Amino acid sequence: MNEEKKRAFFLLSPPAFYMLLFFIMPIGIMTSYVFREGAFGDARYIFTLDHFKDFFTTSSYHRLLFRSIFQAFVTALFSVILAYPLAYFLAFKAGRHKVIFMTLLLIPAWTAWLLRILAWKILLDSTGLLNLFLLSSGFISETAPYLLYSGTAVVITLVYIYVPFAALPLFSALESVDQNMIEASKDLGAGTLKTFFQITLPVSVPGVAAAFFFVFIPTLGEWVTPTLVGGAQGIMFGNLIQEQFVKTLNWPLGALMSLILLVLIIPVLFFFNRISGISEYAPV
Repeated sequence: MNEEKKRAFFLLSPPAFYMLLFFIMPIGIMTSYVFREGAFGDARYIFTLDHFKDFFTTSSYHRLLFRSIFQAFVTALFSVILAYPLAYFLAFKAGRHKVIFMTLLLIPAWTAWLLRILAWKILLDSTGLLNLFLLSSGFISETAPYLLYSGTAVVITLVYIYVPFAALPLFSALESVDQNMIEASKDLGAGTLKTFFQITLPVSVPGVAAAFFFVFIPTLGEWVTPTLVGGAQGIMFGNLIQEQFVKTLNWPLGALMSLILLVLIIPVLFFFNRISGISEYAPV
């Protein structure tokens, strides 16, 4: 083995070991449960495909999965829409105060996850700030948790949580825009909007895709936020998976549901990475 190969082996071994230990092996163990009969604690290992039959013949599972995909899509879409102006400001308008504004954007993310969710639960409650504002404005006649315990409450809370994270790949993509191209566009008579749609936006498309999937993927498996602010009307597919592992102890079915999410996400992610190069702008 020559020096170059030794150096490559030395550099690649730690991340390869990390991927094997914390990604491939857990997925392999989880996959083994899919074909296993019995609940958690059963020492027997009997091969079965009954869990596939249970999942694919239960329409309520499918409805919840499609609804969760839609909620994750809406959450990711609104997160990108709200984060893009923030990233644009940081990249082109903040100047030497860029680090300060970036820090202010990320400060909410440094607080406890549950604390931020509970804060929105208080805001959306019948005695919360939002309902009191609607009551004083005459839009409603009595206080009631109109938004709390619904899919809308889940989307609002998740958008608030993920906007700072969506702004990071967008900022990275906008930072890569060649300022000379923007100046040349303006010198040729193009206005601000035309320059944005013809130069800035197309160059930032990989960052937009990265931001979208950076929100969409974890949101699709969410179960904490729907539990606290969604109620019975706002549960997602992640709640169903969590219930299989924790409450019913049906690990094989829970493992199958987890793998189905993985199977749905990975091909789409690879496809968009091939056509847009989103991995270059994904936050580390």
